[in-house]
Amino acid sequence: MIVDEQDLAVAADAVNDPQIVALAAQADGVIVGAFGDPGIEALRARLDVPVVGIGSASVREAGEGGRRFGIATTTPQLADSIASNVRKLGLGAGFTGARFTTGDPLALGDVPSQLESSLAGAVDACIRLDGAQAVVIGGGPLGEAAQALGERFSLPVIGPVPAACRALLQAMRLDEAA
Repeated sequence: MIVDEQDLAVAADAVNDPQIVALAAQADGVIVGAFGDPGIEALRARLDVPVVGIGSASVREAGEGGRRFGIATTTPQLADSIASNVRKLGLGAGFTGARFTTGDPLALGDVPSQLESSLAGAVDACIRLDGAQAVVIGGGPLGEAAQALGERFSLPVIGPVPAACRALLQAMRLDEAA
């Protein structure tokens, strides 16, 4: 789990490791499976296949049609990076902010029921306090909780991995049509 800026930098290097790039070049498309989309621009520059990040895909999906959206996650040390990534995508106007669980993200991730409960509180705050019309669950390892929370709330709760899969399929279709 990436919990701070240093982890993001390490992940960016790992994503662009020559062996990883060589493997990715053999694929029809690539998903960067970290919410901060570390190293994605450099990877795109090195590959001739569509490359999608789970962070950007989920945020774009959340903001579709001008919808106001928030992000609920476990990593408060990445607050600035999260907001910066949303702005880079041109979606800052619809971003209601990020809400974070309390406590150690790694420990929280070890107890799925506690993770889901804590994230539910963050989702609720995005909706009630910030006016979000959709909420992204910010993190690949939070996928099971995202799925469960999608069933608990009446508005869209977006898991980043499924959003990236949908975005990659769309990008591959466009790539084939070109």
